[in-house]
Amino acid sequence: MVSYAPLWRTMSEKNVTQYRLIKKYGISAGQIGRLKKNMYVSTHTIEMLCSILSCPVEDVMEVFPDTPLEGTFPK
Repeated sequence: MVSYAPLWRTMSEKNVTQYRLIKKYGISAGQIGRLKKNMYVSTHTIEMLCSILSCPVEDVMEVFPDTPLEGTFPK
């Protein structure tokens, strides 16, 4: 599972609003909506956010591995 909770904290710390991402940097409102719902966004979008916020990827997203289904991976 991917969580974008770090993004909202980083944006708050750097005083960057969603409105600013949309108007100044061209991030689509749809992408913002997907981020809010912890849905898939492209690595290009993640890279743009890291560049805009001058931060590492860890300040934008975190990954919690799902438990693999038994028998899915070779032993």
